[in-house]
Amino acid sequence: MRTVASLPYEITEEDHVWIPVSDGVRLSARIWRPVASDGEPVPAILEYIPYRHRDLTSVRDSVHHPYLAGHGYACVRVDIRGSGESEGVLTDEYLEREQLDAEEVLEWIAAQPWCSGRTGMMGISWGGFAALQVAARKPPSLTAIAISSFTDDRYSDDMHYMGGCLLSDNVAEASTMFAYATLPPDPALAGERWRELWHERLENCSLWAGEWLSHQRRDDYWRHASVCENYSDVQVPVLASSGWADGYSNAVSRLLANLDVPRRGLIGPWSHKYPHLGRPGPAIGYLQELVRWWDHWLKDVENGVMDGPMLQTWMQDSVPPSTSYEDRPGRWVGEPSWPSPHVHPSEHRLARHRIARPGEDVPEENLSVESPLSVGQFAGKWASYSAPPDLPYDQREEDGGSLVFDTDELTEPCEILGSPVVELEVSANKPVAQVAVRLSDVAPDGRATRVTYGLLNLTHRDGHEDPEPLEPGKRYRVRVELNAVAQVFPAGHRIRLSLSSSYWPLAWPPPEPAMVTVHTGQSALTLPVRPMAEADEVPARPFGEPEGAEPLPATQIEPGEQRWTVSRDLIDYRSSLDIVKNEGKVRFDDIDLDVTRNVFETYSWVADDFCSPVAETSWSMTFARGDWEARSETRTRVSCTPTEFVIDAQLDAYEGERRTFSRNWHRTVPRDLV
Repeated sequence: MRTVASLPYEITEEDHVWIPVSDGVRLSARIWRPVASDGEPVPAILEYIPYRHRDLTSVRDSVHHPYLAGHGYACVRVDIRGSGESEGVLTDEYLEREQLDAEEVLEWIAAQPWCSGRTGMMGISWGGFAALQVAARKPPSLTAIAISSFTDDRYSDDMHYMGGCLLSDNVAEASTMFAYATLPPDPALAGERWRELWHERLENCSLWAGEWLSHQRRDDYWRHASVCENYSDVQVPVLASSGWADGYSNAVSRLLANLDVPRRGLIGPWSHKYPHLGRPGPAIGYLQELVRWWDHWLKDVENGVMDGPMLQTWMQDSVPPSTSYEDRPGRWVGEPSWPSPHVHPSEHRLARHRIARPGEDVPEENLSVESPLSVGQFAGKWASYSAPPDLPYDQREEDGGSLVFDTDELTEPCEILGSPVVELEVSANKPVAQVAVRLSDVAPDGRATRVTYGLLNLTHRDGHEDPEPLEPGKRYRVRVELNAVAQVFPAGHRIRLSLSSSYWPLAWPPPEPAMVTVHTGQSALTLPVRPMAEADEVPARPFGEPEGAEPLPATQIEPGEQRWTVSRDLIDYRSSLDIVKNEGKVRFDDIDLDVTRNVFETYSWVADDFCSPVAETSWSMTFARGDWEARSETRTRVSCTPTEFVIDAQLDAYEGERRTFSRNWHRTVPRDLV
């Protein structure tokens, strides 16, 4: 990334500003704005997240907020209540109180003498969620939003459930927020109240994993703040972006298809990263895109920001399987609208271990699979963060426990853009069963690179609100929509469809092994084909080189460690996926603060015992300055029986080596056809 030292506006920074909200709580903000805004008010941009503006996101924030401020904006980075330096307690995500706070923050910003009265919101992940959700509430000053790596559907397209299947990321993210919600404020700002504020958080924290596991159906808990419930609530322009390696790759196209406001979509090859920090590359000059976006919608500059394609996306070329890529080869392509007039469905019936040609009649046969629990050990994470390497590996071992269907060798390249769909005539021998569907690019040497996938809990075949047990042996017609993707399959390769009846540890397996039978003939794969002859009718607008402001200084005091290990003991048949995500010790030089972060995740199972899976996550974070040291340690363990999920959690807080707080949780949650 290119560091830009000279910007159009000289800026000033306030590193801690209190914003009061109506119930008496004060939220902490960091503000960057042009010096000239003292006399010439400017529009403001809010980023609203729970990840600590003073330390944990300070280096990242210092790259983009001063950059935007230097182009004539007041940038306001607010810690959500109960996080970082803000008062209060953080007990769950996207609560009504959180959104009311955001509306009051926007009202406060718009009333400041340095603000023109027009505001925008931006963010990635929680920040993207927040911006979209608040936009649907129509606060008067909010004029436009720019969001990355988000969803409009909290149940069906988030880290919790996929196709009605429980994702292991549900446990991992609950553990992340368990840790973040129990961290101390900085005594340098909170003074002697820091301990009181910290213990308020510790004593009132919630069991995030228990709350999320208590809602296994799409109920009012998930409908709240799911913008897909009523897209017309969003009445401001939207710039939406994500990456094909991210878990949130689907919502961009849904917003383009369903919103009735000015909108643009951008999807790169990236994992869960802002586009200017995108990995795998190529990263792009996203901050320049934001300046153009905000200039048009917040300053009324006629700069052609809405010219060109509605959707720009990175069309990925074929690559060998790997858990990490520095860059993904490919090209930028543009679409004038979404759904695109250039994408056409191509239906292929499933034959015996073969994907038939379009229009080919195939006989009906019954093909069955009862997958071992090991299918899924190379699936990677639901949402890739690229550290440690967490993309899916070679699928050949996964295919050994799956039903496999291949096309003939391709005689010419096949390019797809959108969501492949599989319709199956299927039956099972148990009342609860699932199917995992993977689409892979198979090279001439046999190596198989997973391109996309989808999951379906077959009890959710008619919807996620009211699942129904399967009648063993009865045939059902089900539809599995795979994650959207842009991919070129080269000539000489094959396209492979793989079906398995489990996919652990990416998704929790059913209560007992189930044999799933696919009835070919009427079962089919539909590919969203983008014919090469039409491919570049709408040229993509070129992006600039990634650039940003100079980052705050930070020193790596102790090295971190990243590890992703799959192991199996052939004596007791215990297998596990062990993930280490240690950041080491980092000194934030501007505030002389040392922060140590260590994270361990383990997903284990024994042989093919479907009640043996266990997900365990532990976090340890230490904050230290001089003779002050505070540490939070959290542990979450989720296991199961045929009828229940079992949650055990621990929280310990330390000042130096003295433990000052400890609490344990033990909770069972009935399995609801999951």
